Amino acid sequence: MNKIIAFVVAFVVVVLLASSSVFVVDPRHVAVVSSSGGSKASLAEPGLHVKLPPPFQVATFIDTRIQAFDAPDADRYTTSDKSELLVNPVVRYRVADPLKLFGATKGDTQTLADRLASLSRDALADAFSKVTLSDALQQQEAIANAARDALKTAAAPLGIDVIAIELTRIDYPAEVANVVYKRMSAAREQAAADERAKGAAEAQQIKDDAERKQQDVVADAYSQAQAIKGEGDGKAAAIAAQAFGRDPDFYRFYQSMQAYRESFKPGDVVVVDSSSDFFRFMRSPNGDAPQAPAASRKH
Repeated sequence: MNKIIAFVVAFVVVVLLASSSVFVVDPRHVAVVSSSGGSKASLAEPGLHVKLPPPFQVATFIDTRIQAFDAPDADRYTTSDKSELLVNPVVRYRVADPLKLFGATKGDTQTLADRLASLSRDALADAFSKVTLSDALQQQEAIANAARDALKTAAAPLGIDVIAIELTRIDYPAEVANVVYKRMSAAREQAAADERAKGAAEAQQIKDDAERKQQDVVADAYSQAQAIKGEGDGKAAAIAAQAFGRDPDFYRFYQSMQAYRESFKPGDVVVVDSSSDFFRFMRSPNGDAPQAPAASRKH
């Protein structure tokens, strides 16, 4: 009976030792096999491996996929013009050198996230300190790339390759948001007023140009009209002279009729001497002067 118990105990011990000595690494990880104290570490690629049972050797599994971390709360960063911003970054990275990471963390790879968070805050603080508030709001991608490059250099001793930093949120702290919004609103209103003033000036310039062109066109038209009128008057005078030369009596009669039409308008009351020479064609069709009364003739 004792032999059976001893055999069972020995079998269990062998199984436990075998299970702690054989391990499998999946394709998403690598394993760092280290002896007691973390010395003499070696890398185990994906597959089936054998090691000494603890505490002689320990296998530490490290994820080699692209990973990401972000801070649960936004961090404050100060720009070059002393403005504060709340920023939420997301850092994407992968473990490029597991042995270097194992050595830098002394086997405690769980501290990696905290160390990367600290390094990313330093990189972002340096990037934001070099730009103004306006640039920080307009050049987020450039700031993120500058912080990524700085973090890549700082994380290299950890065996980490930083792939990207994404700024998921950039906002103002509550205590300065109203002040900033009012300042931005005032700036937009001033810009709108400047645009309106510029538009009014351009409209007035267009109006002045149009009026000047109108005056030029009117002056040119008046000049042409006067020239045409002068030419017409000349032709009319020539025709009148020709008509007068052909029939002086008819010309005088026609001119008198025109004078009567211009002188007497409907409703006018005119008191004149009917013996005036002006009315000679009213007294006689041929405009002859009136004859003296018979009593006044000399014998």
